[in-house]
Amino acid sequence: MKVTTTKEKILNAVLLAERITGKKESLPVLSCVLLEVGGDLLVRATNLEAGIEIHVPCEIEDKGVVAVSAVVLSQTLRSISGEKITLKTEEGNLVIESRGTKTLIKSIPSEEFPKLGEADEKNGVSVSRPELMRGIQSVSYAASPSMIRPELGSVYVSIKPGAIVCVATDSFRLAEKKISDVTGKQSTELLIPLKHALELSHVLERVEDDEIRLSADDSQMCVAAGGVRYISRVVDGTFPNYKEIMPKTFSTEATILKNDFAEMLRKARVFSGNDQHVGLHVYPKRKIFSATARSAEVGEMSDLIETAVSGEDLDINFHIGYLADCLPTIESDSIILGFAGAGKPLVVRGVSDPSFTYLVMPLNR
Repeated sequence: MKVTTTKEKILNAVLLAERITGKKESLPVLSCVLLEVGGDLLVRATNLEAGIEIHVPCEIEDKGVVAVSAVVLSQTLRSISGEKITLKTEEGNLVIESRGTKTLIKSIPSEEFPKLGEADEKNGVSVSRPELMRGIQSVSYAASPSMIRPELGSVYVSIKPGAIVCVATDSFRLAEKKISDVTGKQSTELLIPLKHALELSHVLERVEDDEIRLSADDSQMCVAAGGVRYISRVVDGTFPNYKEIMPKTFSTEATILKNDFAEMLRKARVFSGNDQHVGLHVYPKRKIFSATARSAEVGEMSDLIETAVSGEDLDINFHIGYLADCLPTIESDSIILGFAGAGKPLVVRGVSDPSFTYLVMPLNR
């Protein structure tokens, strides 16, 4: 094997692949990246649950394959100052040359490297890369960090002709993001484990193409674009029928500037102590919308902000983090808080962003 490429292209590919490597001592090859030269240079990595394959433009002199430690390779490439880099194999090991420097990295038998799964990409759908990335990022924080209940530790993706819906919930709050501008006839539902959903978002941020191809079957999904192919297992489970818990009517509503609400919550967080509880007090007849928080160690606060309110008077408590988490993802300067009543969910929407809906359960006190 012998190829010449630029430092930027090979380093970017290796750094992307390094995140997907595994750390099982019983299978040291999982901590490696596989460099395979055929028609072009392919950089591969897998942790058995997810895998990635990246095409790197290069000048090819000899074909071949080698597996080396991802950490050692990325650190070596970072330390090289030259723009052009030559990768070749000598006695089965990888040799890197650039501007008078020469580094040899010991290899691991490439035959041990697991094969990446194949997905039926013909039956997939084409979707805007920025839109899918935004969809995952808009909901992933609402998924459970635990996989005790796999369906709650995953991001649910529903693909229908012309639309994709991303949803996540940990049973205390729920986020839903709708994506339009989707081409393709495939209809399917996926449960992507949270860890892999975050990795997919990271990959999508670094792909240059504006359109990607997404395909899936019962056990895995594949996203391909810009010379990058990312494969992940999917969860075999059923996502909760969340439409049933969405309130149909609201007893109290408040329209508020998003930044004002975020600032109110930041102040409340200081005074809420370890509990991180905040009380919201809505009195439409007196045109009052306020927040209170207190802790024995710090003190207490009460903050009143200007809001358009309607409906019934309400005093209700929430976890501050659950209220604040959704705000950065709402693409609107003003938000609508829809209260279904005491002890019932709050729904947060952007005034000019109908694609996003966030539901949060109140505290029982």
